[in-house]
Amino acid sequence: MSDKVEKVVIIGSGPAGWTAAVYAARANLNPLVLAGDGFNRDRFPGGQLMFTSEVENYPGFVHGISGQKLMATLQEQAERFGTRVETAFVAEINLGRKPFEIRASDELNSRELTLKAHAVIVSTGASANYLGLESEKKYENFGVSACAVCDGALPRFRDQPLVVVGGGDTAVEEATYLTKFATKVYLVHRRDTLRASKIMAQRALENSKIEMVWNTVIEEILGNEQDGVTGVKTKNLKTGATGEIACRGMFAAIGHTPNTAFLRGKLDLDEKGYIRLQDGFRSMTSVPGVFAAGDCADSVYRQAITAAGMGCKAAIDAERWLAAEGIH
Repeated sequence: MSDKVEKVVIIGSGPAGWTAAVYAARANLNPLVLAGDGFNRDRFPGGQLMFTSEVENYPGFVHGISGQKLMATLQEQAERFGTRVETAFVAEINLGRKPFEIRASDELNSRELTLKAHAVIVSTGASANYLGLESEKKYENFGVSACAVCDGALPRFRDQPLVVVGGGDTAVEEATYLTKFATKVYLVHRRDTLRASKIMAQRALENSKIEMVWNTVIEEILGNEQDGVTGVKTKNLKTGATGEIACRGMFAAIGHTPNTAFLRGKLDLDEKGYIRLQDGFRSMTSVPGVFAAGDCADSVYRQAITAAGMGCKAAIDAERWLAAEGIH
């Protein structure tokens, strides 16, 4: 292990990570970003936005921007101020001693990195849960989505019938939101009652543009190369009957999984694996010197702009913490 100790290592390269890097670099902290390695979706450089074809709700881009272009632009901005980047993912982290120790793996170049850091910013994001169908992967970004707020207003979904899968608050929120744009929203749920809170469930049941499809699962996404999604194949779990629903989009609303498995037993996580922040709107975790930003610590908003804002706060908090510790 090198004797060099980084002032701050940023784990993750989505909007939170790159924004933290911009602020940390401008504060002369000489940040190092561990960006991921691209071998697994959950650790892909650039995060989940790398799989989003159009981003229309990030301020400053009047006509929208592709997720890939947005991430490349943020990275270029961070590097302009001296941010260093390693294409590697964290295999192991030791937060029980200071400086913190990080073992990262760069599988593309078959090498291991062993780092020390005075401060760490975790911005590893969260991954949307999908149904696991091959056809679902085929039509991702061509009618298959896991974020109505991100994608619902896109032209392909406007004035079209849409399908939402799920039965909790997220599914009901997604379905209700999509009624602003869709001609009809089919809410497909494997049970005969919603798991959502009573008030949320009642709103969905009373909404004339939402049609409930009970006791049903989706077995296949239907479509073609020209149009993308054109429908879904369904199966009723009680009767065994199969059918099809014509639609131009399928939204998976069955939850998210934060990318924090490597932190279990090392940081305070909630029951779903999200990092608990110690005093609400700030970014310190249960370990002093470790900060968190973005979707790995946010189970509510999960937007690029809120992640970027959290990245800003984490970098400022880290800078102030380092100064208080006498590390300059």
